Amino acid sequence: MERRAFRIAQMALRNPDDALDAVQDAMLQLAKRYAQRPQEEWPPLFYRILQSRIRDCLRRRVVRNRVMSFFGGQRDADDDPPDPIEAATDPADRDPSEQVAQGAAMQALGTALAALPGRQREAFMLRILEGLDVADTAKSMGCSEGSVKTHLSRAVHSLRETLGEHW
Repeated sequence: MERRAFRIAQMALRNPDDALDAVQDAMLQLAKRYAQRPQEEWPPLFYRILQSRIRDCLRRRVVRNRVMSFFGGQRDADDDPPDPIEAATDPADRDPSEQVAQGAAMQALGTALAALPGRQREAFMLRILEGLDVADTAKSMGCSEGSVKTHLSRAVHSLRETLGEHW
């Protein structure tokens, strides 16, 4: 769960250090507050906490950037680290042309996911990449099941339109 959560946080935050902090904080909060709950309730609770930590980090960035721009400062050069999807290694048994095609497809997916609105990206990643059901995704996102379906549908349509040949 930690690696997948880190991927989600890194896609949203675009900074591995911030992503790691968000995941660790979410895990600690889950352990502190919900250890007595049944284990099957943990995934939606964890993803809800994680999304809250991601939003907090993004808010802090906005404030930090406003303050820095007020005082004439610039953004750090490492605000936009390399995409983890691009850095993923392919199994050695694949044909080189297949590796190139898959690499291009994964890069296109990463770019397309980053371009989605936050709620659509969140619904897509929790439902498709994490495999949560609609009810657990709704709990994680703090919205109704109908909203999850709407956000997911819009995300899939947008990704199909954007990815075209890779989809």
